[in-house]
Amino acid sequence: MRKTIPFDPWLPVLTLALVGTGVAMIYSASAPRALSAYGNSWHFAARQVAWAGAGLLVLAAGARIDYTRWGRSVGLLVILTCLLLGAVLVPGVGVVVNGARRWLPLGPFSLQPSELAKFVAVVYMAGYAARHGGELRAGRPAAVIRPTLVVGLMLGLIVVEPDLGNAVALGAVAGVLLFVGGIGWRYIVPLGGLAGAGLALAIYLEPYRLDRVRSFLNPWADASNTGFQVVQSFLAFGSGGVTGLGLGEGRQKLFFLPEPHTDFIYAVIGEELGLLGAALVLILFAVFAWRGFKISRHAGEPFGRYLALGLTLMVVIQALVNMGVAVGVLPNKGLPMPFVSYGGSSLLINLLAVGVLVNISKARPGRW
Repeated sequence: MRKTIPFDPWLPVLTLALVGTGVAMIYSASAPRALSAYGNSWHFAARQVAWAGAGLLVLAAGARIDYTRWGRSVGLLVILTCLLLGAVLVPGVGVVVNGARRWLPLGPFSLQPSELAKFVAVVYMAGYAARHGGELRAGRPAAVIRPTLVVGLMLGLIVVEPDLGNAVALGAVAGVLLFVGGIGWRYIVPLGGLAGAGLALAIYLEPYRLDRVRSFLNPWADASNTGFQVVQSFLAFGSGGVTGLGLGEGRQKLFFLPEPHTDFIYAVIGEELGLLGAALVLILFAVFAWRGFKISRHAGEPFGRYLALGLTLMVVIQALVNMGVAVGVLPNKGLPMPFVSYGGSSLLINLLAVGVLVNISKARPGRW
């Protein structure tokens, strides 16, 4: 007989595999730049290891805390998140990197509130859909307006930073939760149109975003300027072939491929580990999605179902967008790959999401 396990064991295993892959690839991708800039080839990898250690503690805590407590505390979480998002925009408080004001200094490290905002938005929308599902299905305008205003405030603060990538990811997950919560098509169509118009306006008002769209449509037209990132990513994948050049043997990371340890780490994976390595990472995220959706389906009550679905989508959508940008099927949005790309805030929040998913799976033990 198969042994009954009190929680889904797949998620921690998948997560550890992705985090371990991330540390190895971050070192390989960043070592030349770290040595040049900091005199220490382990600069980025060592920091990621420190964040991973803290993140695993967060995962363990999330697995132990009753997930329903997140729903009961969501009002305070929303207020705190909005205050942090606002603090980032204050001159002298928020840290500016590459023209974007997205981080709050925490000693030698920094916090990116937009990563926290995605988690809090999922908790808020899951709780709202669970409590007001009847009103949403009945099509009451007030039931649609309330979550739209709350999520819209977070989105607005994130877009101003500017961080359009995280805003799009947050909006997509919130939209899905509204849909599964029961909102009708008569609201989905205008809200979708409003979101699309806002996205188009945000792109139009910033010349660099327009350049990214043009380079997405034809990166080779200006391969040395606006299309440089995507073209270098293509060259990395092309050089890797089926089996790759070998770990640490990639060439595009040598001051050619921009942000090789963050936004374009998938291109480094493709070059050094080849099609097989890139496919394996994709499979790991696909299995992650399968387990997350299974936890959602087996949850015992609506809040757990919506929360598990939202957290799974939060991770998977961001992973797919990162991969899509690297292979040229999506415009560059500057989103890291969950668990794999360098970045402490992203890693902590995604590991917290895994811990909450594990806790939801514990609420209904079964033969996982």
